[in-house]
Formats: sequence, structure tokens, C-alpha cells
Amino acid sequence: MYLLYSIKLWRVLLYLNVRGEVDCICTEEKIQIEGGNYTLTKKLVAGSLLIYHCPEGYYPYPSLTRLCQPNGSWRPRPKTFLHQRCKVVECPDPTVLEYGNVYPPQEKYFVYNETTYECYSGYTMRGSSMRVCLPNGKWSGFTPICRADCADPGIPAGASRTGNIFGIDDKVKYSCDSNLILVGMKERVCQESGQWTGKEPACYYRHTYDTSLEVSQAFGSAIKGSLATLEPTDDTQEGRTIKISKNGTLDIYIAVDISDSIEAKDIDKAINAITKLISKISTFTVSPNYEIVFFSAEVYEIVNILDFLDKKIELKAIIDDLKNFKVDEKNTGTDLNLLFMTFLERMSIIKLRVGEKVFKEHQHVFILFTDGGYNMGGSPEFTLTKIKNLVYMNNTGQQGTQSRENYLDIYIFAIGAEIFDDDLQRLTAGTGGSHYFRLKDITHLEETFDDIIGKVLLKLNGVILYHKLYNIFICLLNFKNEGPSKNCIGSLVTPQFVLTAAHCFTFGDLPEHVTVIIDDGQVKVKTFIIHPKYNNSAKADQGVKEFYDYDVALIQLKEDVNISSVARPICIPCTQETSEALKLVGVSTCLQQVTFSCGSSSISPMQRDECISHALVAPGITTRNPKDAVTDNFLCTGGRNPRDDIACKGDSGGAVFKNYDDRTIQVALVSWGTMDVCKSAGDLGSKENSRDFHINLFRIVPFLKSILGNDTQDEYAPLQFLSS
Repeated sequence: MYLLYSIKLWRVLLYLNVRGEVDCICTEEKIQIEGGNYTLTKKLVAGSLLIYHCPEGYYPYPSLTRLCQPNGSWRPRPKTFLHQRCKVVECPDPTVLEYGNVYPPQEKYFVYNETTYECYSGYTMRGSSMRVCLPNGKWSGFTPICRADCADPGIPAGASRTGNIFGIDDKVKYSCDSNLILVGMKERVCQESGQWTGKEPACYYRHTYDTSLEVSQAFGSAIKGSLATLEPTDDTQEGRTIKISKNGTLDIYIAVDISDSIEAKDIDKAINAITKLISKISTFTVSPNYEIVFFSAEVYEIVNILDFLDKKIELKAIIDDLKNFKVDEKNTGTDLNLLFMTFLERMSIIKLRVGEKVFKEHQHVFILFTDGGYNMGGSPEFTLTKIKNLVYMNNTGQQGTQSRENYLDIYIFAIGAEIFDDDLQRLTAGTGGSHYFRLKDITHLEETFDDIIGKVLLKLNGVILYHKLYNIFICLLNFKNEGPSKNCIGSLVTPQFVLTAAHCFTFGDLPEHVTVIIDDGQVKVKTFIIHPKYNNSAKADQGVKEFYDYDVALIQLKEDVNISSVARPICIPCTQETSEALKLVGVSTCLQQVTFSCGSSSISPMQRDECISHALVAPGITTRNPKDAVTDNFLCTGGRNPRDDIACKGDSGGAVFKNYDDRTIQVALVSWGTMDVCKSAGDLGSKENSRDFHINLFRIVPFLKSILGNDTQDEYAPLQFLSS
């Protein structure tokens, strides 16, 4: 008994001795980093996190961070024979390509290394044939795939795959090499539509991150997939066409981790991003309901979503409360489960108040900023299961019932120096794209949210908000070099490119001579590219004074246009984006898009010959063969049977388009006409012998693809063009 008492007393003394070391201070000995620097969250006291920083293209090695222990030591300890340094960023091994070769074959691939890909005989390339190792540890472009008859889902760099049979319901499973993190779907299933479930996974190093451009592209695409689409009515209100469904509500829950593992600057930037998000949404007629909280060991509520039901909330009060929030001493511990329990409680109360039938039409979106490092309250996975059961109503996966997975989306923005990827990825939910984003920092997240919300709010859970429906893609162009200025029209085809007519430019024009106006705002021009086959004087000796074949040009803007209800790109032919707009199922082709955009029936050669014959009356044309002036690259409109709309002087470069549901598809570009009908007053319809000629965009896809589909650059997000 005495011996047992002595042992217990010894343990107490030892505990007190250990507790007495809390005030020990860590030293800066052996923690310096060659080629970089470090910051400390709490100077050199216990609990302080040392974070290493390196220039772009490098990452801290062997440790990203160190934590000051109560006994005055660092964890992990600095190594005597392995000095801390900034190491060149390495990309995952790309030589996993099946049925092809990767050049050059190397043991390791570092930042800015280039690789090219070739397929064996009998296999065709899909994806990028050339890729560059980027400073964020990723490969540029898209995963190359050498495919035969089956749609091989590919193997991402640094990954391995099980499953090589690609029939309906067949599965493939992915895993990453040791020291890499799998981000995305571990398993994908081949569906009857010919598409694989989910998005292609990726293998990340701990230093790999998602850029703001990738977040904007992926998050915007993902969240749009969860929003309902309805066709607009004819009711207009101040130039805006509105259709509101009788049911349907969007509830957004936003949470920001303020525990001591998250730096204060990241919390401030998250607050700015949230403020931008709700301010942007408030400019539209219909707004969602919000729950906005900060959390650590406790949940600090800024906005209670129940106040929206009671209409007790004002936007200004929300923004003021966000801006005035102070972390102070609130950042002790992290209880993720408490956060999810809070959201579950709010959702349960809403269901009780509105009733099950109305609650069934609520769509729920969670947006979380956290590193996932919870140390209190246990795992939130069980609570998440309860939330799913509440939303899915036990229908998901049951035979004969419609899945409700698209009614719940949980997006995780992983921030912080130490990210718990596996724990966080298990908390994502939803269909239609990426829901997990790994951020180096959130410096540009405010602008990213601004861009995303601009795209999403055109269709908000059954509410379509159009402002100037038929010209939200139109750009006004002015060209002023020497002599009088000239006006044209262009179409916004991506956030950074405008499509217009080549003849709008004159010899000697520079980017500074071109003014682009979008939604009453002037946008600076970076450069412009004229179709290499355009030559206005090519047939001057054949009786065609001005020859307009290949009359197309692309203008690259210095900065992306903010996509919103008053400015968004028009769809162009032979892109995956257009196939999605046309709702083409499975692997689509250009031919299918032609059918949707232009109709299944086409005019006969005789009808076309009659239409283009009127080109011979145009000034400057003396040839007797209209095909000398009007090649197969042109569409022809005009005349009285049927009577068409006309293009006036100054309309050059404008879009000839077709509306499909709530999207607009450009099929041609206004080039030239036989007469200026607009000079005459009154009736502005086409005349008996007036004709307008438009460049058929389906005929100049290679030019568009060479620039807009260029996936070997990192300046802008490329469009995904169809292979045929």
C-alpha cells in the first residue's frame, strides 16, 4: 500500500514538474531557412507556430512549419544533417501515361519543366499534348489520355488506378503515391450517358494549392450545377425579365475558423470575401437566406438564418457586424462538430416552421473556411450524416425514388499552414463538380467570389434575372489611329476575349488605338489577333476590290471582365461549354451543335446560289462570279422571302446568334453587305436585292481553338473544344 502511494505521489510530482516548464521559451537556433524567411504566430512562446515562406517556384523543405513545445523545443526538431532550405517545386510524375510515351523521361520533374505526349499507333490523343510544371506544383492543361474505342478516364500525374474495363457500371479506383494527397473522387463509375461520375481526382503534395483562377472556374461551375433553371416569361420590369417559381429557397450557411491555427490576416480576408459575396447578391431582386458564423471552441453567430424567415434582418447590419467582429480571446480550440450541430439545429427549426412540403424545396449550401484541425467535440461526420438524412429525406439511393443529393452542397475552402485534407474531404457533399479547394492564401478570394456570384446569379434556384437579355455579351468598339475614328461591335466570348471582324482594324493599329466598352465601362486592350488568312486585297485583280473571307479577329483584354447580370460571354461553336448549354448528353460533336444551332434542314445549293448572286450589285465588285466574293465560309441573309433583319453600317463584328432556353449561341459574325439599307428612313427590313454576309463560325473553329483553347499558357482559362 505504501509502495502504491509512493508511485502515485511520484507521478504527481512529475506532472507538476512538467507543468512547470510551460514558460520555457523556444530559441531561434537552427530554425533559419536558406533562401526564404519565416514568421511566428506568437513570437517564441509555447504554442507559437513557425511558418516558413519561400519565393514562387520553391517550397520549404524538409518542414513547412514547426510548433514551439512547452519544454522549449521545436516540433519537428531541426535536423543537424538536413538543413532547412527552399527547395525547387516538384510536380508529380507524369510518366503514368498508358498506351503512349512521355518526353523527356526524367526521374523527377521540377517547376517550368516541359513534357510532351505521344500515343502509340492506333490510339488517339485526348487532353494536352504538351504540359508545363507550374509554380503551384501542378501540371498545366489537362491529363493526356491515349484512347482506343473506350473512353479511358485517364490517370492523373502521381496516381495509380485499378480498373481497366470501361463498360456501363464499371468502376475505377484511384490512389496516390506515398507522400501525395488524393484530392477528389477515389472511385468513379461509368454511367449510361457515357460520362464518368464526379470529377477527375488529383494528387497533391503538401505544398500544392489551387489558384484563384482554378477556384473561380471550378467553384463557379460546381455551384451553377446545383441551381435550378427556368425559362423566362414575357413579363418585363425595367428591362429585366423575371420568372419566380412558386417554391424554392436557397439557404447559405457560411462559417470561418478563427482558432489559433488560422492566421489573423486570413480571417480578415475571409471576412472581406464574405462581405463582397453578400453585397454582390443584394444587388439582385431575389436573395437567399444566410447563416454566418465564426467558430473555434464555440460558435459566434453574426447572422441567424431564422431572422430571415421573420424578416428581421437588414443588409447594412450584417455588413457592420462582420466588419466589427474581433477575434480577441475567442480563438481557443476548434470544435467542428459543434458547428455542424448548430447548422443542423437551424435546419431542423426551419423544417418545423415551414413544413416538410416547403422545406423539400429548400436548397442548402455550406461554405466553410477551415484547416480541419479539430481538437474538441469529436468528429463531425455523425452530425453530417444527420444533416444529409434531413435533406435527402432517406430518398437517395432508394430504388424508384429521385435522388436529392443536389439539394445539399458543402464547399470546403482549406486554409492555414497545416491542412487536414483527409478529414476535410470527408465533409464535402454535393454533385456537379469540385467541392474541395486547397488554398495557399485567400488574397484574391474576394475577387474570386465577385466573379463567381456574377456568373451564378443569372439563374438562382428557379429565378432567372436577365438585364438586357439579348445584349449582355455585346461590346462596343472604337478604333482611333490616324484619320476619322471607326465603330464596330464585338461579342464577349470569354471573360478575357472579344470576337469581332478583322476589317475593323487598319494597318498600323496598336492595342492603345482600340477602345472596348462593356456595360458602359471601358476595358483596356492587351493585344489583338487577326485571322492569318484574312487578306482584304487578295482578289483585287479578280474583280473583288475588298475581299472579306476569314473576316474575324480576337481582342485580348488586359483583365478579365467581371461576369454579372449585365455582362457574360456568349457561347461559341464546338466547345464543351456550348454542349452543356445545349444540354447534349454524353460525348457530343460539332455536328450535333450545328443541328441544334442552325436546324436540321439546310438551304439547297440553288437557294444559296440565288442568295449570293446579289453580291454582284455591291460597290467595288466587277466579277461575274459571286463565288469569287462569297466563299463557303459565309452565311447569306436578306431579301423578301423570307424578310430578314438587316445589319447596318457600324454593326460589323456583331453576333448572329440563336437563343436556346436561357443561353445564347453565336453561329456567325456580321461581315459585309450589298447596300446600306439603314440610310433610308422608316422601314428598316431587308429589301428585294439587299443581302448581308456573315462569317460562319463553324468554319473557323481551328482559329478560335488555337487561341481560346490554348491550354499551354497560364494567363487565362482555356475553353474546352470538342475533338470533332
